[in-house]
Amino acid sequence: MKIVFFSITGQTRRFINKIGHPSFEIDPTNPFVELNEPYILVVPTYEIGLTESVNDFIEYKSNRENILGVVGGGNRNFAQLFIFTAKDIATDYKVPLLYEFEFNGTEEDVLNMKKVVDEIDIKNVR
Repeated sequence: MKIVFFSITGQTRRFINKIGHPSFEIDPTNPFVELNEPYILVVPTYEIGLTESVNDFIEYKSNRENILGVVGGGNRNFAQLFIFTAKDIATDYKVPLLYEFEFNGTEEDVLNMKKVVDEIDIKNVR
């Protein structure tokens, strides 16, 4: 299982690098890559025009069947709009919202995210 992520400003990338799990970054210039394995998606919060390539990635070949859940990053100052991209993806693709973090995550966020990844890894081994 991989962590697939999208990063515009680098905040999400910094968070993923702290996790230390195999990952794949969605390239906005060519999101049409088939992963061929289960994955957790991690996305920042931006308007749809900026995150359109994430949906292109999910919709490409078997990627839609392999998404296990979504994690959202954002800024809590945006109130109800905090992690709305992850919430929309969870609703649209009927997958669980697994975790949320602010900016590039705290040490506690990193530990919690590692637990989420480990639990999903264990479930997928069975």
